[in-house]
Amino acid sequence: MRVIELADTTILSGVEAWTKLEQLIQGGSWSRVAVLVDEHTRDLCLPALRLLLPSLDLIEINISSGEKNKNLLTCEQIWKTMLDNQMDRKSLLLNLGGGVIGDMGGFCASTFMRGIDFVQIPTTLLSMVDASVGSKLGIDFRGLKNIIGLFNDPDLVMIHPEFLKTLSKGELRSGYAEMLKHLLIADAESWKNFLAADNWRDNINHDTIFASVSIKKRFVEEDPLEQGVRKALNYGHTVGHAIESICLVHEDLPNLKHGEAVALGMIIANIVAREKGMLSKTDMEEINDYLLSVYKAIKIPKRFWGNILSMVLHDKKNVAGVIKMTLLTDIGDVKVNIDVSPEEIRFALSAYNALVAANKVKK
Repeated sequence: MRVIELADTTILSGVEAWTKLEQLIQGGSWSRVAVLVDEHTRDLCLPALRLLLPSLDLIEINISSGEKNKNLLTCEQIWKTMLDNQMDRKSLLLNLGGGVIGDMGGFCASTFMRGIDFVQIPTTLLSMVDASVGSKLGIDFRGLKNIIGLFNDPDLVMIHPEFLKTLSKGELRSGYAEMLKHLLIADAESWKNFLAADNWRDNINHDTIFASVSIKKRFVEEDPLEQGVRKALNYGHTVGHAIESICLVHEDLPNLKHGEAVALGMIIANIVAREKGMLSKTDMEEINDYLLSVYKAIKIPKRFWGNILSMVLHDKKNVAGVIKMTLLTDIGDVKVNIDVSPEEIRFALSAYNALVAANKVKK
């Protein structure tokens, strides 16, 4: 059994871990146990969960998948099902899915009857290495990602790498971006090892997943409420979140998965860092070239830049209307709370589009 201990929760993996969870439930720790699933995890992952926890009678709560459903209407549906099944303050919610399920399920559990226990069971690479760790829970509102939420820890996080076999290449690629982010902000040696692999998918295994989780653990434990150093984990997210949101609402732009948008956000952040003299040209090109070899970069037409800037200006990390970004100073090193002007964002978007065009010519 693999174990990572955090201040207020424990991350477990292995057969013994599932036996431990089943024993806790059988022992009467909770009055009722529900599992939150979407149509994908219901069909692909819930049968496996029932085999891992064979003795349990689980209340099934079904929602529709996707970031577009991570909203108050879906929360109402979850809370209604909880009430209909007479769940009380001693109940337990198992969140079986990716980041949307984990964020929203944890949010609903933390607010139902002022809070019930919940267990995160991430089924995507993204949720295993990122969303399942760090206490942040929330939903989207008025087009802004995770703008309503809170900090609260699950009782347990159960990582079962076998769930990765149910994922498409695109889903794996999305989670891989967060693994790369962790290396770029904290582990230069492993970044070099990842670059040396013949195929990016060769870098995804039980050991690298737990190494990635351990990096995030360090930042979370040092700064649990994201007041300082933990903001390093936002590298690539300031503009990445805005790109992801814009792509969700404009039909003439392709929908991007979270990690795909973060990868583009990292490229843009690197351009900003280079223009500020913080990141060397060699490091910027090494990182951006690798990201462009793994991720399909899209051109961001100028008519969308205003929308992106508007979302960036509403970012939760800003102070008094000043854009605050996390930027690399070196591979494996980062600085947080860097002031960035709208003009610098516009320049980076222009340079990014030029880089995308040049990359397509090269290919």
